Amino acid sequence: MKRVVNLGFLVLMACIVVGLDQWTKALVRANLALGQRWNPIQGLRPFINLTYWTNTGMAFGQFKGGGQALTIVAFVVTGIIIWYYWQLPSGQWLVRLALGMQLGGAIGNLIDRLRFGTVTDFIEVTHFPVFNLADASISVGVAVLALVLWLEGRAKHPAAAEREAASPPAPTPVRE
Repeated sequence: MKRVVNLGFLVLMACIVVGLDQWTKALVRANLALGQRWNPIQGLRPFINLTYWTNTGMAFGQFKGGGQALTIVAFVVTGIIIWYYWQLPSGQWLVRLALGMQLGGAIGNLIDRLRFGTVTDFIEVTHFPVFNLADASISVGVAVLALVLWLEGRAKHPAAAEREAASPPAPTPVRE
């Protein structure tokens, strides 16, 4: 019964991310023309804008034109996330949260890919590719998961962490 409840948290988290992602993308598609930029807060204009864009690749425009291969990858990643989540011991709430964010983001972009053949992007930050809430959710989920795994590794091997902190920096090679 406990595993079912834990799986319920994954589903809830993913549904929240998918719902917000699909809602914001629908608003953008309904109110902006492709390529149109809009900024409701003038002070943020140099840094962040809402720009309707489409993407045939992955997050942040990687692997453009991936088409069906990216759809298959999204299905496989979804399955891996669910399997990994099911294997987690109890008490791993931060990892569960991170996986829920990743799953929701993957499904949100998968829905776009299946419905439109492209993914709707709209968040434009200066000097960064246009992205969406699903991309952000995946990225934050990956960062949280990486941080948790790193911290757990340091906790399991405190002697190595102490040696790392106490050891002097490596000498810089000198060219002559």
